[in-house]
Amino acid sequence: MSDTSTTHALGHDAAVDRLVEPSRQSPARRWFDTVVRSREMSILLVLIALITVTTVKQPNFLFSANSWRDLLLTPAILLILAAGQAVVIITRNVDLSVGSVLGFTAYLTGRMFIDFPGIPIVAVIAIGVLAGGLLGLVNGMLVSFGRVPALVITLGTLYIYRGIVLTWAGSNRINAGDLPKDFLRLGTRSVLGIPILFLVAVVVVAAVGYYLYSHRGGRELYAIGSDPDAAVLYGLRVRRRVLSAFVLSGALAGLAGVLHAARYGTVSSAAGVNIELEAVAAVVIGGVAIFGGSGTVWGAAIGAILLVTIDRALPILGIPDFWQRAVVGVLILGAIVLDRVLSARQARKLIEARDDS
Repeated sequence: MSDTSTTHALGHDAAVDRLVEPSRQSPARRWFDTVVRSREMSILLVLIALITVTTVKQPNFLFSANSWRDLLLTPAILLILAAGQAVVIITRNVDLSVGSVLGFTAYLTGRMFIDFPGIPIVAVIAIGVLAGGLLGLVNGMLVSFGRVPALVITLGTLYIYRGIVLTWAGSNRINAGDLPKDFLRLGTRSVLGIPILFLVAVVVVAAVGYYLYSHRGGRELYAIGSDPDAAVLYGLRVRRRVLSAFVLSGALAGLAGVLHAARYGTVSSAAGVNIELEAVAAVVIGGVAIFGGSGTVWGAAIGAILLVTIDRALPILGIPDFWQRAVVGVLILGAIVLDRVLSARQARKLIEARDDS
């Protein structure tokens, strides 16, 4: 073998060694490295730093029963919306109608208790989730089979669903006195100091996260978001998966609407206005790529908590309202730029590894 061939072979072996080196690490070490280097960890550290700085200036921000409860209770509904929005965005789509779906199911919940006295609470929750899923099905059908961009479709249904609520509710308002006390307790009670609504949100996030991480259907959603054309060529049922993502997003928005009624007691036609923007912002800030194919529902959940905490913390830190909105905007832009940078870096590493081999 010539010196040139020997050098090439050695270079090839070195490249292969670099590619397989992570597999030589113990599972615990690989898990630790993945967590430490993850986008979710970065967002979590920002959240912890914000809470720490705010608590130093105002100890009651964290170290009081009501503050701790509010810190967990306030983002609960947004957590549920962000979980469904994350699934849709992973498929390289977006659902802007979730706020209107929330408003629809919140008012539907109140009407169910008024029009059908004595109806079981479980039945009302199921009806709200089903109604949200049906509205999500409409979005999914139009996007999957109508081949119209999700941004356009869900922007249209945002106004349509909101118009239905406005026509139905008018100037009427559902008051706490119209709702059963046991139902209202869902929005106020705590278990071991943790609000029930937050526990429900954690269960939802855990279930969706498990599905995305462990189930074949969840992995296919990532494949569709990474390259829809390749997913079709590979034989994945792209339309069905995208449709299911919108149904899930709608169903979770329906659940959020039911919980909104329990949380606030009072429901009007304005329930959920603009919360869809917060859901998208939470998902993007949490590390889910707006171009699809990467990110986790855990990151979206942390992003939702961070958004709500910013709204509560920055006034305590003496930051004017304008700059509060600007901070959120900077976080969104920073998350998108970081995603592009990391994607470009990963692409370069793949090219370098291929060239070395």
